[in-house]
Parts: sequence; structure tokens; C-alpha cells
Amino acid sequence: MSRLAQTAGLTDIQQEILSTVRDFVDKEIIPVATEFEHRDEYPQQIVDGLKELGLFGLMIPEEYGGLGESLLTYALCVEEIARGWMSVSGIINTHFIVAYMLKQHGTQEQKDTFLPRMAAGEVRGAFSMSEPALGSDVSAITSKGVQDGEEYVLNGQKMWLTNGGSSTLVAVLCRSDEGHPEGTPAHKSMTTFLVEKEPGFGEVRPGLTIPGKIEKMGYKGVDTTELIMDGLRIPANRVLGGATGRGFYQMMDGVEVGRVNVAARGCGVAQRAFELGVSYAQQRHTFGKAIAQHQAIQFKLAEMATKVEAAHAMMVNAARKKDSGERNDLEAGMAKYLASEYCKEVVEDAFRIHGGYGFSKEYEIERLYREAPMLLIGEGTAEIQKMIIGRRLLEEYRFQG
Repeated sequence: MSRLAQTAGLTDIQQEILSTVRDFVDKEIIPVATEFEHRDEYPQQIVDGLKELGLFGLMIPEEYGGLGESLLTYALCVEEIARGWMSVSGIINTHFIVAYMLKQHGTQEQKDTFLPRMAAGEVRGAFSMSEPALGSDVSAITSKGVQDGEEYVLNGQKMWLTNGGSSTLVAVLCRSDEGHPEGTPAHKSMTTFLVEKEPGFGEVRPGLTIPGKIEKMGYKGVDTTELIMDGLRIPANRVLGGATGRGFYQMMDGVEVGRVNVAARGCGVAQRAFELGVSYAQQRHTFGKAIAQHQAIQFKLAEMATKVEAAHAMMVNAARKKDSGERNDLEAGMAKYLASEYCKEVVEDAFRIHGGYGFSKEYEIERLYREAPMLLIGEGTAEIQKMIIGRRLLEEYRFQG
């Protein structure tokens, strides 16, 4: 057990879950992660292992067959998994966000239909907001859902869909202007549709095509795709929550907990980078002594460890705030922003400690160096986080003149 990134006040059950996940990461993920990553291969064996551990149902209530755990427990598990291989945490995250949105906003029929199978890992979730012409500007989406009798017809193109190929249930955000007067703000005329599909690529159901994997610099193994809807017919009972116009709020609620998840991923990757850096520094010798004995390296290690500790503390605070039922968008934004920035810096310092070997694909730090940048843009860029933080601070500290 590491001295860094400890979490006070955990129950015996939480500690037992984390210990189990940590053992799984050390034995089943870390030894094979780099090999899988270099081949860009979907880690089916690892995913099956996580399914057996019950992690796909970690936050799904017990009445639906899940473990009914807190966001904090989930975030700490994600931190451990990302320490092993960040891509695996991405496979779980999108599934978790869809399950969370169903739990919070779904009709009783939707919960009964999907949550038990999601808890068992039989149904795998993904969610889709972004489009080719936009990223963080969700209000500018052009995909549309138009009512046609007892169905909706969906048209449009989506981008950056994590688990696009392997998922069987996708929460898709579209415009749905029916019933809303002209001039209604964009965020009040959006609807989340629950789209069931077959796993795989190509036309996975009539009117729905998943073209193939997008080639990426890092974050490999997990499939990132486009999603093309062309006359896709969805029954009206697959509108999340049973009413149109609420999609933006439902998605933002999901993304809020997703930001805690990305913060947890940043913490996990940073921890692994520190572990690699501090280990290598004690093995590598220059000028007659281990480089860990040089003050320049000790300064690096001190800065890295402090950043690991600070990011972990902020992530835990954001998760606990949400678990208490309070609004946590400020804390989640701060945690996501700090953890992703610190992760990048800690990974780069570990890379520098490795010297020329850090540039070699034989060393794990090379993989982490390509993975860390994804956290700077996932679930909203650093600039978007700062906008959210700034606006919330002005709400909290409104000038009383």
C-alpha cells in the first residue's frame, strides 16, 4: 500500500472493495496493459474480470442487482484501475454515466428494463453528445429527433463516442423542438434518447451506423467512434424520463459525476507515473550514485508527490460532496481541472527522470506520456472547467453593493 493518496474515513466494505480492485489491477492489468495498448487491442479478458468483480453494477442500487455503492467508492476504484491502465477506466465510465442517468432520471419501466442487465454487465452503456463540428458547445448540436406517431425519427452525426462499438445501449442527445415555442433556448429543446443496438461496426441496426474506430495517439484499446443516424426510428418509451426537453439537464448531471471520474483517472495515472519515477530513480546510477541521491531528482520527486496528494484530496472532496446530496459542479470542475493538469506534469517529470529510456516503448512511462493528454480534454477542456469555476464563484461571491 502506498503512503500517498490515502483516504480517511472509509468503511470496512469500502476498504475491502478497494483492496480487491487493487489486487486485480496489480495481477491482471499492469502486467499486460502495455502489450494490449501497443496492439490497440480491446482487453476482453480484463473486462470479463471486472464484470465478475461486480464493478459494472458498483453504483446501481441493490434492488436492481447492483452493489449500491457511493460515488466516492466508485471514484476510488476508477483511480486504482487508471493506475493500471487508463483505457480500462474509460470502458467502465461511459457505462456508469448511462446507469447513473437512468437511476436519476429514467422512468420506472426504463430502470426495470435496463439497470439489472447493466449491473450484470450484459448491457453495456455509452453516451453521446459531441458532434464533428462542435466539442464543448453542446447547445449547438444539430442532430434532431422528430416525432412520428408513437416513434421518433433521429438524424445526425455524433463524434467521440467512447465504447461506440462494444456498447449495446447509447444515450444520445438530440434536438427535439416539438411542443416548444419558437425562440425557446437551445438547452430547453434537447432530449436524451435511449438507443439499443448490437455491438460491432457498420450498420448495427436499421438507420444506425458505427463506421469504425478512430485512430488515436493514446487511450488505445477502448473503441472511440463516430455514430451516424439516418432515419433511425426509436419508440417514444425510449425518451429518457418519458418527456422531451430535459436532455441537456440529464446529460449535464451525468457529466458532473463524469468529471469526478476523470479527476480520479488523472489521480491514478499520476500515481503510477510517480511509482515508476521513484523506482527508476533508485535503480539508475550516474556519477557514482543512484540518481535519487541527486538533489535535482529529489526536488522533482517532492513536487510530483505533492501534486499526487493534492489532486487526490480534491477528487475525494468532490465525490463526497455529491454523495451528501449537495451541488458539486464547482468542486468537480476544480478537481477535474487540477487533477488533469497535475497528471500531465507528474507524467512529464517521470518521463524526464527516465531520460532516454522514457522514449523507448519498452518502458511503461512511454504509454503514460501518450495517455495523459486525453484527460486535458475529456469531459470538458481545462478552459471549459475554468469557465464553470469562474461562473460558480461569481454566484457564490456576488458583490453586494
